[in-house]
Amino acid sequence: MILLVRHGQASWGAADYDALSERGHEQARVLGAAFAARGIVPTAVVHGGMRRHRETWEGIAEGAGYQVQPVVDEGWAEFDHVDVGALVPPPVSASGGDLTPREVQRWVEESNDRWVAAGEDAAGEYRESFAAFTARVDEALARTPREGTVMVVTSGGPIALTASGLLSGNAESRADLWSRMHVLCVNSGVTRLIAGSRGLSLVTFNEDTHFDPQPALRTYR
Repeated sequence: MILLVRHGQASWGAADYDALSERGHEQARVLGAAFAARGIVPTAVVHGGMRRHRETWEGIAEGAGYQVQPVVDEGWAEFDHVDVGALVPPPVSASGGDLTPREVQRWVEESNDRWVAAGEDAAGEYRESFAAFTARVDEALARTPREGTVMVVTSGGPIALTASGLLSGNAESRADLWSRMHVLCVNSGVTRLIAGSRGLSLVTFNEDTHFDPQPALRTYR
C-alpha cells in the first residue's frame, strides 16, 4: 500500500510560502493522530525536498508517535507555481481590494491550463514543461518501494498526476484529468494506491474524513 499525502496548508502571501501555516501544522498532527487511531504504521516514508513536505511529515510523526526515518526524494517536488503563473497576468479584484479565494483560484487554473497546453514547446517559456514534470513524477513513483505500507508526503500536483496516470488511457486524457483533479486536492488529504499482480491501482483519492470533527481544518490552498 502506498499512501500519498498532500502537505499541510502552506503560508500563502508570507515571506516564505514553503513554510507551513499554523493551520498546516495542525492539519498534519490531526492526520497523524488519525493514522495512529486506525493502526496505520508506515514501514517506509518518502517525502519531497520542500520545507512544507518535511514539516508535514514531522507533524504526522508527532501526531502518530512514529519513529520512522524518512528518505528524501526530490522527484516528488511540486512544480514551480511562481514560474507557471508568471505568464498569465494576475487578476484585479472586482471589489478593488484583496483578491477573493475564487479569484485566486481562477488565476491558478488559467495559469495551469496554459502550462499544460504548451506541451513540449514550453521548454523555452517555462523552467520545467508539463511533460518534464510528468516524467519526473513518474520516475519518482517508479523508485518508491512496493512492499509494506509506504507513506509519501508530497504536493497536490504530483498526487493528481499519479492518480490521473492510473485512470487515463493516454497522455491527452491524463493531462485533462490532472487539470481537474489537481485543484481538488485537500491539504493533508490522503490518496491510497495498492500494488498488486497487475501493478498499481488507485483505491481512494483525496480522502479527508479525518477533518470531519474539525471542518475548519479542511483547506485547499
